Amino acid sequence: MDFIDLKTQQARIRGKIDARIAAVLDHGQYIMGPEVFELEEKLCEFVGVKHAIGVSSGTDSLLIALMALEIGPGDEVITTPYTWISTAEVIALVGAKPVFVDIEPDTWNIDPNLIEPAITERTKAIMPVGIYGQTANMTAINEIAARHGDIPVIEDAAQSFGATHHGKMSGSLSTIGSTSFFPSKPLGCYGDGGAIFTDDDELAEKMRWIRIHGQKEKHHHPVLGLTGRLDSIQAAILLEKLEIFPEEIGMRSAVGRSYSELLSGIPGIQCPRTKAENTNVFAQFTVLCEDRERIRDVLAFEEVPSVSYYEVPLHLQTVFEKFNYGKGSFEITERVAHQCLSLPMSPYLSDVDLQKVTGLVRAV
Repeated sequence: MDFIDLKTQQARIRGKIDARIAAVLDHGQYIMGPEVFELEEKLCEFVGVKHAIGVSSGTDSLLIALMALEIGPGDEVITTPYTWISTAEVIALVGAKPVFVDIEPDTWNIDPNLIEPAITERTKAIMPVGIYGQTANMTAINEIAARHGDIPVIEDAAQSFGATHHGKMSGSLSTIGSTSFFPSKPLGCYGDGGAIFTDDDELAEKMRWIRIHGQKEKHHHPVLGLTGRLDSIQAAILLEKLEIFPEEIGMRSAVGRSYSELLSGIPGIQCPRTKAENTNVFAQFTVLCEDRERIRDVLAFEEVPSVSYYEVPLHLQTVFEKFNYGKGSFEITERVAHQCLSLPMSPYLSDVDLQKVTGLVRAV
């Protein structure tokens, strides 16, 4: 059993992907070719924003957003300690300080009630993450940001891309939205890739400069930038994957519901809660297990893969020791990190495999 089944999807659209790649090889515009701009147009329509900017990775999408907002040394950015390191890594890379606040006990997203007390005169952005497939409470976060002088909000939608919050698509919910097209993501390419979304014309123009070394036009560089471009071949692959993505979102939701139903009522197991105002693309299906190691061992013995994501939360990572967050700083984050276990998840997960995985968990 694959942890994430990419083979079934590829077999479904292999001919179309081969044709798209062949077109890139024929025209030879491997960097910033026509597929990149076609993809950006279709992403604008899908997300519901004025600007979509293809970039080299989800990490670079966040980094470019921070650079466009001119965030740097002495500044602070509020974010969650329960996420992949990229979220806080880019804050530190621009010289700013990641300010962590704890998460909600049922969605495992950043708790908006804890954001406002963490705001200082140095706070220059808030960066919520849509963990495991549903957005944070972006409505509440935007309201907090507005009350404090319109602090920019950067939505890290790497895992929630395709989900909605109050009917609006993830990526369109704040000043800047960003996503990753890493292969395991809900919409993934066959390498690294990402995108940035905004309705702000000025920010969009600046972020387009930054992704090409800060270049406004040939040989003219008004700002510092980086090599942040999306390859034409990856854009070509994403164009075909985007065609079936709406259907796959429905399939993901169905698998998530089945998991929740089959695992409900088991002592020592907590399933994720999807809030009423949200939809969930289940980038991973993650449960909390009071006896995680035993369950993980039994699954492994039966050749069922599982992963404990973020079992060392960011505030306890050695690289962030200088920010003086010790063990016990964030009670809910540390409990979730200690108990989390992600189970096999994809739109193509079969009923047989679902029954096998949940049956083993129930047996333990």
